[in-house]
Formats: sequence, C-alpha cells, structure tokens
Amino acid sequence: MSLLKKVQAGIHIFVGLGAIFGGAAAIYDPTGNLVGIDANVALRHGPFDDFLIPGLFLFVIIGLGNLFAAWTGMKNSKMFPLLSFFQGGILALWIVIQCIILASINQLHVIFFIVGAAMIALAVRGYLTDNIDV
Repeated sequence: MSLLKKVQAGIHIFVGLGAIFGGAAAIYDPTGNLVGIDANVALRHGPFDDFLIPGLFLFVIIGLGNLFAAWTGMKNSKMFPLLSFFQGGILALWIVIQCIILASINQLHVIFFIVGAAMIALAVRGYLTDNIDV
C-alpha cells in the first residue's frame, strides 16, 4: 500500500469515526441538548425540526461510508479512488448545506470543507497514478 493510499485511508478513518460519534449523538438526542446545541435555534432556517435526519445521514452516509472507503483502500480495491472521490464530494457538499441551513460558518466548517476537497484531490491523484503511464 502506497503512502498516498495510507494517508487517504487515515483521513477516511478520521472523518468516518468523527461522523459516527456525531451522528450517534444526534440520533440519541435529536434535540441537541447532549452536545449543547438547541435544535430550535440552530435549525430555524432549515427544513428540520430536530437533528434526527441530519444525524442519520451523518452516521450512515458520512460515517459508515468513509469507513467503508478506508477499508477498500486497505484492501487495494480498484473502487477506492472512486469511493474516496465521492466521499470527499459528499463531505464538502454536506458542509456547504450545513452552513446554509445554520446560516453561519465557523472554523470547523472551513476545516472539514478543506478536508473534503483534499479527499477529492487525493482520489484524483491516486486514480491518475494507478491508471496512466507517464
């Protein structure tokens, strides 16, 4: 496994575990009180009354999706660059939508948007490295 794939897999594990814990907290307590966020205030500009649906998306799509992507990378699957690309895109889009719904941007939004963009860039680089002879 190349250093590039190890870095990618590590990023996917980091993002996946964070999303699993964040999603689980939102599912367990959709009001947001567990993590100190009032759903009525935070979601006043969005389509949700509580954090249940966003929590499910965070847990399943971002959490489990990134862990699955990391697993395919560790298995040297040909699917890894594609899954990595899509998980990066999903993360970046998730952050943009979250900022719109919350009507605010904070440092973590910027950091995780950059992480999503980096996932996309690393996936493209990995695909090109594996599939194009230079």
